[in-house]
Amino acid sequence: MIIEKVIAPPYATNAYLIGCEKSLKAIVIDPGFQTKEKLLNLIEKHQLTVEGIYLTHSHFDHIADAAKLKNEKGWPIYVHKEDAGNVLHPGSDGIPFNFDIEGADVDSYLEDGDEKFIGELRFLVLHTPGHSPGGVCFYFPNELVLFSGDTLFKGTYGRTDLPRSDANKMKASLEKLKKFPDELLVYPGHASITKLGRERTWL
Repeated sequence: MIIEKVIAPPYATNAYLIGCEKSLKAIVIDPGFQTKEKLLNLIEKHQLTVEGIYLTHSHFDHIADAAKLKNEKGWPIYVHKEDAGNVLHPGSDGIPFNFDIEGADVDSYLEDGDEKFIGELRFLVLHTPGHSPGGVCFYFPNELVLFSGDTLFKGTYGRTDLPRSDANKMKASLEKLKKFPDELLVYPGHASITKLGRERTWL
């Protein structure tokens, strides 16, 4: 499993390139500001074929380069239906920003329990609302890896004081992650990698 992280300014948002070492198929997760060229360089370095852009949610710092990549490379965009409107019309979620972000059509909706493949890598979509209505995590059971977006971080969990956030739904989403093993590696939407066992205080 190939995992490359690109940190996007100004909020240190993590974009990820995930690849299958055998098939050389790949996906991009949450391409934020100024990540396009770095991601393209990493894709070329590993000689990967990208099959899509997967969004953990639609907040502006996670989608800023999604339209650019789709327009240039033709990669489809996947997001939960509850967050799709803000991908097409950035800022429609009520969160203000002072950046120029191009909207993009969503090609397919992610749903809780969806089974997806990147070559020989299998992952599941977990709907984890709270930070945003359509927040999701991507769980790779064989590799014990979780891309948690802004649901769970090292030392804390996602904010619930934003427009369209919901503290009760966040509580239920964190409860949902309790079933996973302590050894699960968590790659969050901001800051550094952690393990689920270290974050059980929040679950």
